[in-house]
Amino acid sequence: MVMALLVVVLAAGCLESATGAAMLSQLKPTLAVTASPTPNQVLHGGEDVITVTWSLNATAGTEAEYKKVKVSLCYAPVSQKEREWRKTHDDLKKDKTCQFTVTEQPYAATGKVEYRVALDIPTATYFVRAYALDASGTQVAYGQTLPGATFDVISITGVTTSIKVAAAVFSTFSIASLAFFFYVEKRKKNN
Repeated sequence: MVMALLVVVLAAGCLESATGAAMLSQLKPTLAVTASPTPNQVLHGGEDVITVTWSLNATAGTEAEYKKVKVSLCYAPVSQKEREWRKTHDDLKKDKTCQFTVTEQPYAATGKVEYRVALDIPTATYFVRAYALDASGTQVAYGQTLPGATFDVISITGVTTSIKVAAAVFSTFSIASLAFFFYVEKRKKNN
């Protein structure tokens, strides 16, 4: 019984590795990708907009199997150091580099999308990568802005103007309450 279960698990693992597991090193870099931020530009979450364009490289060859394009924000190598949850892995099912999808849309040989940096994007250094997907959703080609075109994103601090005002009001109230009760206690003591 145990032996049969082991055989089934091993067979399932072999079948999974044989079907659909795309490896970044085996993908053709057939997409030319550009992004509007200049190298090392600082963008702010919720405020700034990134314009991403892609096109088929002149040397790309066939694009018949390309059905969709998926564009993502990816952590640059400098933002992956000592952060296992951001590490690049050759097996794209295990890859943690490109966690933030900018768009996924039907494939066109050239395309453009404008993306407002989301408020939940962590502070880090990023680059843009685009994948060409086949009909099953498996990555078959890619393009990216690396190595030179990285940019920084500063996420929101979570401290809005209304929170600052509320903190100031409550701080003032607490100091006034302390002074008032100190005065009342002092007066009781003297009587």
